[in-house]
Amino acid sequence: MFDPEELAAIRAEKERWHEETARPTLDRFGEREEQFTTDTAGREVDRLYTPADVADLDYEEDLGFPAEEPYTRGVYSTMYRGQLWTMRQYAGMGTAAETNERFQYLLDQGQTGLSMAFDLPTQMGYDSNDAMAAGEVGKTGVAIDSLRDMEVVFDGIDLGEVSTSMTINAPASVLLAMYVAIGDQQGVPRDELRGTIQNDVLKEYIARNTYIYPPEPSMRIITDIFEFCSQEVPKFNTISISGYHIREAGSTAAQEIAFTLGNGIEYVETALEAGLDVDDFAPQLSFFFAAYNNIFEEVAKFRAARRLWAEIMDERFDPDDPKSKQLKFHTQTAGSTLTAQQVENNVVRVAYQALAAVLGGTQSLHTNGKDEAVGLPTEDSVRTALRTQQILAHESGVADTIDPLGGSYYVESLTDELAADAREILDTVDDRGGMRRAIEDQWVQRQIQDVAYERQQEQESGDRIIVGVNEFTVDEEEPVEIEEVDETLEARQHERLDALREERDDDLVAERLDALRVAAEGDDNLLPPMIRAVKAYATTGEICDVLRDAFGEYQPGGPA
Repeated sequence: MFDPEELAAIRAEKERWHEETARPTLDRFGEREEQFTTDTAGREVDRLYTPADVADLDYEEDLGFPAEEPYTRGVYSTMYRGQLWTMRQYAGMGTAAETNERFQYLLDQGQTGLSMAFDLPTQMGYDSNDAMAAGEVGKTGVAIDSLRDMEVVFDGIDLGEVSTSMTINAPASVLLAMYVAIGDQQGVPRDELRGTIQNDVLKEYIARNTYIYPPEPSMRIITDIFEFCSQEVPKFNTISISGYHIREAGSTAAQEIAFTLGNGIEYVETALEAGLDVDDFAPQLSFFFAAYNNIFEEVAKFRAARRLWAEIMDERFDPDDPKSKQLKFHTQTAGSTLTAQQVENNVVRVAYQALAAVLGGTQSLHTNGKDEAVGLPTEDSVRTALRTQQILAHESGVADTIDPLGGSYYVESLTDELAADAREILDTVDDRGGMRRAIEDQWVQRQIQDVAYERQQEQESGDRIIVGVNEFTVDEEEPVEIEEVDETLEARQHERLDALREERDDDLVAERLDALRVAAEGDDNLLPPMIRAVKAYATTGEICDVLRDAFGEYQPGGPA
């Protein structure tokens, strides 16, 4: 650390440098006309950073060492020198068989974890033959109508050897029940199952809208998952508290931190109110962030989020287990930054975003395919996206040392500023009664919409350059190969579902759905009867309908 006299001298020297060295050049040549600001906050970036910009930094209190509070520099003592981040490419193709084929391909290509994408009907808790599912079956991911589909997805894949992330929210409990059932079939002990369910319904009300039930019963389901997994599936991450979709909806980096951690606070408080001990479930919380184009802002965002979560857990919940304070997170490169124009440019965008995620200390990473602005990624683009991570891991040198940008005057200054900005937003959320109330009042949504509108105006005016879109364009675009969705898929999925209903024991299904209904109307944990129901081949829609009847469906609204 520098003492006050040294800092004063550095500030004086910076002024001297500006007048004697920089100014003559500026007067003669000027600077580029672009605005020098961070990507989303519009925060002005100084010409030069010095120790004076981090004068208040206390190394032990603000940075510390990896695996020690406040975890700014990482949650593990060896980080990537011990084990590389999990390379977890997001995949889900129409039918269960196609998804199994893609999973097997990715594992053969060196992927180290699975990430499962579901079609919209599954995300909304509808079976493929429901009228609400018409035209959407298998379009955005795999259709999972029952345990039979999950059996096909994981055919030949040992759940004791891989971890699986499932991007599912309102029906997360159903898909978790199916995953546990598959593990039981394979003979994998439940305490050895590894993976993550997204299970973050609060951000659905904010950004994605694939909700089913109102907030209160939704939180009850999540708490039941926390309790069940802490007792039966302790290596499974029970929730992936997601800033990704908040950022993709238009938020700033500071809002992404604040609203994500605010949701985390809400989940912890709800679980405590239900009688759980913080150390029983908090180590299984995980987070999910976006990686955007401004490398330094993104690195600072990840570091600030880790520090802030440790401070929040200490201040509000006082856990005994250090793991309860560790913010572990998955990162996905930013889908909204991909362009349909000059799709090859997206390979570069994804590579820089992945670099930011790794420099920021992510625990797992998905890199988008270059063609995802126009359709599902082809096998070739998926391979290139995975190779991007592998080159980063094995050729770039960024995994050789921990937190390589730690100590950068610019990055440390940005880290402090983002943490302070996020704190200020969280204080406002507290004043408004917490995240659930702020979401129900539509306040959070309005904050994000305002930023998104401003950014869109900047792009349309040309103030924000998007290469290949509003600058550096070409007259003719090369045709892009698109992954085609088989138009007979929906009919074939209907046939499989009809065949299942012919084969299964309907009396047993009815009995187990009734047991689930009793649990939902009472206060028993929902997971045990749900697992019994999926093992009887009750469908996703049938199980969600039982909960719809018990809990009702959410209708958005609230004050303008």
